[in-house]
Amino acid sequence: MKAAVLTVSDRVTAGIYEDRGGEILASLLAEDGFEVERRVVPDELEEIEAAIVELSDQATLILTTGGTGLAPRDVTPEATELVIDRQAPGIAQAIRADAIAKTPHGLLTRGIAGIRGRTLIVNLPGSPGGCKDGYAVLRPALGHALELIADEPTEHRQT
Repeated sequence: MKAAVLTVSDRVTAGIYEDRGGEILASLLAEDGFEVERRVVPDELEEIEAAIVELSDQATLILTTGGTGLAPRDVTPEATELVIDRQAPGIAQAIRADAIAKTPHGLLTRGIAGIRGRTLIVNLPGSPGGCKDGYAVLRPALGHALELIADEPTEHRQT
């Protein structure tokens, strides 16, 4: 299966910061057997939106990192909301609950999750720890979620 990691960051795009969160996510996905494509875009709504649309034609899973906070340029959730067909609020709620249990800054993340066609899209924070922790929350249900989105038979639903 193919997955994509979309890093949203003005500073990574400009070469000021290393994309540590994106590297962590790509590594974790590869460990789980995904073929991983990586992309970096600045905190620009239209560029985030276009990247998600393009990547959703190629990947069954898109993990975004960055742009989920309260800063004026943090618009990843808004861009994601423009392109998804349906929300998957339980995923975002679980990731946020886990973050809040670890740091009060978890209250500040606005990430969402949803489905575009047959692609699951999940917004994760930009911090390396937030990426690692968010993926750990998602990981146990990920295979089942992707089977359901693909309309494949699952343990709970036989064809």
